[in-house]
Amino acid sequence: MKSSPQRNPAIPKILFVLVLVAIALAIAYAALHQNTWSWPVPDEAKQLKNPLQPSGAALESARLVYQDKCAHCHGDTGKGDGRDALRYDPKPADFTDANLMRGVTDGELFYKISEGKKPMPVFKTRLTEDQRWELVLLIRSFATPQSGEHPAESNKPNRP
Repeated sequence: MKSSPQRNPAIPKILFVLVLVAIALAIAYAALHQNTWSWPVPDEAKQLKNPLQPSGAALESARLVYQDKCAHCHGDTGKGDGRDALRYDPKPADFTDANLMRGVTDGELFYKISEGKKPMPVFKTRLTEDQRWELVLLIRSFATPQSGEHPAESNKPNRP
């Protein structure tokens, strides 16, 4: 009679632990690299300057468009907490985050508004160019100004 080969009882336990570690690493990687602004933006779009100056009229005009087209996801005050925000992954950007906003040029904002990326719709065919630039001014106004600087006037990213 042949005896069956003996299995090492530690191997299944080791494999189980390795699988758990791999899953934990994948979750941690996804959480750390989740970035609502990770859209690829062409360099020439990043260099675009807003042709509009911040004004009460421009901001009020943008506020009406924002309430109609953007607030349901990005929230009334730009915190990314609109009524539909929880439906999306990644969640809508928090425009009140001054550090985030310093890292994004006006051209990038304009490009992202214009081109969209699912689930965000494309607005270049729904809004005029001026309306999109006015939205950039409004989005900038949601971030807390640093050292007296008006957020809408900051067009350069603060990158090391």
